[in-house]
Amino acid sequence: MKSRERVKRTLEFKNTGAVPRDLWTLPWAYNNYGAELESILEDYPPDIVPVPDSHKIYAEKPVSSGNVYEPGDARDEWGVIFTNVQRGVHGEVKKPIVGAEDEDWKDISRVHFPGELLTLDTNKVNEFCAGTDKFVISSDLARPFERMQFLRGSEMFYCDLGSENRGMFAMLEKVHDFYTRLAELWCRDTAVDGFWAMDDWGAQRSLLIHPDTWIKYFKPLYRDYVNIAHRYGKKFFFHSDGFTLDIIPHLIELGMDAVNLQIFCIGIDKIAQFKGAITFWGELDRQHLLPHGTPEEIDEAVRRVYSAVWADGGAIAQCEFGAGANPANVRQMFKSWELCGKP
Repeated sequence: MKSRERVKRTLEFKNTGAVPRDLWTLPWAYNNYGAELESILEDYPPDIVPVPDSHKIYAEKPVSSGNVYEPGDARDEWGVIFTNVQRGVHGEVKKPIVGAEDEDWKDISRVHFPGELLTLDTNKVNEFCAGTDKFVISSDLARPFERMQFLRGSEMFYCDLGSENRGMFAMLEKVHDFYTRLAELWCRDTAVDGFWAMDDWGAQRSLLIHPDTWIKYFKPLYRDYVNIAHRYGKKFFFHSDGFTLDIIPHLIELGMDAVNLQIFCIGIDKIAQFKGAITFWGELDRQHLLPHGTPEEIDEAVRRVYSAVWADGGAIAQCEFGAGANPANVRQMFKSWELCGKP
């Protein structure tokens, strides 16, 4: 079975064959374990790939500059400056461009809405999709919650949410409008198999905001993105770090096809209730198991996940090869998933 078909069957709970694979890699992995990483990818090739930069070409050049994974400052497509102190991991925003002194978000002149991303050469994207049997996911995505934090700073943005700041909500509406147009472009005009969103919603033991606030203000945004994807026959994927148990039923209700969540942070026993309702797009515990686990512990963890969620679909063998991960454990994860379902 080809990769594209394997992933689609998994998302639709019609896969009686092998569990599909995916691997997220930070530049840290290439910098520190380049040879080991290449060997893993050769032995366990992923079934899901994003559109590569070589086929993601814009008629108008984005305003981004620098590299967020290298020490120093880098500017993203929105004009936000990220500062990095550790090579190979993503930098952080230290000076928001909508500062605390602007209580009502009246001056957003430094915010650059990246219309350049809407000048994507869709023919180049479609050329890539036609030339691979992998399941192709968009390389641009929606991230309204994190985008607002990048613009404002997390502390001030949480204050704005708590006080129901009108200026903040006006800006959120503008951000959401941009992401709906981006989703329309990728889903209507390209041959990718899936579109996705990324927002880190969880702390270690709870959501970062009250679940009712999430339901009131952010659930409708994701509904729009999911509906756009499904309107054009695309699958919808979603990523969030942290403890997100409270919103999983809502992600299912929205019709999301696959979610990349920290299921070991949430608890395998707690996600078992969602078996057959949504596909868990990984992951393996990167706080403890990937850095320090033994082969036996990795194997046991994978089998627990398989038992909890697999129903002729419902799982993708995925982890993040990032800072601190042991390449032997990344390899062991794929080996363990390969054995799942076999006598």
